[in-house]
Amino acid sequence: MQKKKVVILGGGNGGSISIRAMKQYIDQYDISAVIAMSDSGSSSGQLRRELGVLPPGDILRAVLAMSRYDYDLLKRIFYDTRYSEKGKLQGFGVGHLFIGLVEKYNGGIVDAVRALAQALDVVGPVFPVTLESADLVAELQDGTQVVGEHEIDRPTGPKENRIVSCSLQPNPQGYDRALKEIREADVLLIGPGSFYASIIATLLPLGVKEAIAQSHAKLIFVSGNAVERAGELGPTSLSGFVSALEAYLPRPLDVVLYNRSILTESQRSFYDKKGWIPFLDDVYQVMRPCIAENYEKEEGGLDPDKLGEIIHIYIKDLV
Repeated sequence: MQKKKVVILGGGNGGSISIRAMKQYIDQYDISAVIAMSDSGSSSGQLRRELGVLPPGDILRAVLAMSRYDYDLLKRIFYDTRYSEKGKLQGFGVGHLFIGLVEKYNGGIVDAVRALAQALDVVGPVFPVTLESADLVAELQDGTQVVGEHEIDRPTGPKENRIVSCSLQPNPQGYDRALKEIREADVLLIGPGSFYASIIATLLPLGVKEAIAQSHAKLIFVSGNAVERAGELGPTSLSGFVSALEAYLPRPLDVVLYNRSILTESQRSFYDKKGWIPFLDDVYQVMRPCIAENYEKEEGGLDPDKLGEIIHIYIKDLV
């Protein structure tokens, strides 16, 4: 029986959660990921500015998640541990430097990602959504614009001045291999993660919307149950996320999967430390098939193992 092709769209921490969720079922699905490339903050932003390379942070997380080795260990080694000595390496992680320097040395991020993927024995390919440099731009309710993923992800303006829409400037062409992956998918898993900075940013390059339209893939939106207190000024309810997401898609979502969990005291404490607040669960206003399940870790946060089991059960009925 031919394996179904599952493609994860997103970036950052959210994309790695969906990758790890599906990695458990690699014997039954071919999995791949298409990752946002508009990060402008921290060491990714610094490498963009100083070396003229594409930001490595989000795609690094995706490659680590695709590895057959332990993700938490790899993340500590390649992502979390940063050089502390003063000098040009200060604040950089070995994974960011590897991708950035190999891209600069060998002429492209695709080869850099392949080299790291080969070293880490990945179970599926990871593709940048574009090979062109671009900045995420948010238009706010008062008509002003905020330029840069980091500035959108960590806003300094008034909370009531919400995001109306996002675009990329300049508008880059989608990477042809990533577009092919989308067109050939049986299932597109969109999210979870920062809504505009990770999810919408992946849908914006030229050709992505058309590739989704040309595919026969079932569209599954994987949502959490919270937003960051200090994060981007996007939707604050489940119905808001769904309607905002569909504005960037060529057709309606087939399924909305969201984390309906009753938080324990320890989980609420974890949310407080992370600066997360639950969004409004107004599923009755979502005019799409919805699946409410609990995929919360005991200590708090989304559980890839639980999420994978849930997706696997429902994919069988969809495709």
